[in-house]
Amino acid sequence: MDSCSVMPAAGDLQGRHILLGLTGGVACYKSAELCRLLIKAGATVQVMMTEAACQFITPVTMQALSGRPVVLSQWDARTADNMPHIHLGRDADLILLAPCSADFIARLVQGRADELLSLTCLARPAGKPLLIAPAMNREMYAHPATQRNLAQVAADGAQVLGVGHGDQACGEVGDGRMLEPEQLLQAVVAWFSPKVLAGQQVLVTAGPTFEAIDPVRGITNHSSGKMGFAIARAAQEAGATVKLVAGPVHLPTPEGVTRIDVQSARQMLEAVRLHLPEYGIFVATAAVADWRPAEAAEHKIKKDGSGQVPAMAFVENPDILATVAQTPQAQNGALFCVGFAAESQDLEANAQAKRVRKQVPLLVGNIGPATFGKDDNALLLVDAEGTTELPHASKRVLAQQLVAEIARRLPDTRSA
Repeated sequence: MDSCSVMPAAGDLQGRHILLGLTGGVACYKSAELCRLLIKAGATVQVMMTEAACQFITPVTMQALSGRPVVLSQWDARTADNMPHIHLGRDADLILLAPCSADFIARLVQGRADELLSLTCLARPAGKPLLIAPAMNREMYAHPATQRNLAQVAADGAQVLGVGHGDQACGEVGDGRMLEPEQLLQAVVAWFSPKVLAGQQVLVTAGPTFEAIDPVRGITNHSSGKMGFAIARAAQEAGATVKLVAGPVHLPTPEGVTRIDVQSARQMLEAVRLHLPEYGIFVATAAVADWRPAEAAEHKIKKDGSGQVPAMAFVENPDILATVAQTPQAQNGALFCVGFAAESQDLEANAQAKRVRKQVPLLVGNIGPATFGKDDNALLLVDAEGTTELPHASKRVLAQQLVAEIARRLPDTRSA
């Protein structure tokens, strides 16, 4: 699982109150950054720690980061009726255990109530979301007892998040690391996102393509892939199963999204064709090169000192969006196609013409030079009814708005 660096969008968790529980484990050092990210995304955070967690990070640190006194004991007298296990669980919109040790997972399975955090989880109302981020040695994680316990807490209503693979504090390498704070932030944001695409399967293309001239040179463009990756993330948060076909970009894979890396336009088309039958929504965000060299040189083309530029023939690349739009799957309404048009001028006219030419129900236009590589954009949605503007905003926000627009336009027979 890829580590990622996703800055929280202000407002992603606005008005949400998170109860962040820390149990014993060296991964507590990550919980400090997680607390900071949750607050930056707009949430308020109440930290609750077990006695073992206090051996790895101090309550003073977590209080400074959360802006609230850390609750450590079920006998905490600051609650008027001495029932913090009732009120703190009720007050929270979501309980997140990060890190959650093997011992604490076993406590949850057994319904233990001899310390505050497990008592609070036991007393949480039915339907109160409980997210668990396991963290432990690879052998502990793989042990049948732990796997049984994880399955049981999931059956009891908790959402068990994945684990990372890599170096562990004990010096070993394997599964069991707690997910990175940014990944946990994404999981929390996803939990609260409206599931407007629940049950849908979405295939997204993103980034540029690279058409080789020789082993070291090629034709590409300035597309960063940020918009496509933001759309994939927003669709996954909206409840969809998402597969992302990405050109050569250096971006982390959104949590919960399956990624396929390609280089050329033909490779991208091949990947899309292979997986398309499984999907009901296709979003062609990639900036695909229109042409490629007729033949790529086997070795680097060198200057010969003559000042003459080598002759080079070009051929047109396949049109991925038009190809998909002509499939029986798209023609009979089983596939909803969304295209992108990166223009340099006359955006509305060019986008309208491209939508008709490609025969897609929704075309998203933007000014390419104004957005390539940047974190913000403005979009123009073009369909048979006319145009809708999505004003200038972060690509994260625009992706969320676009996903909502796609969901609204789905035929009734396909809507979630």
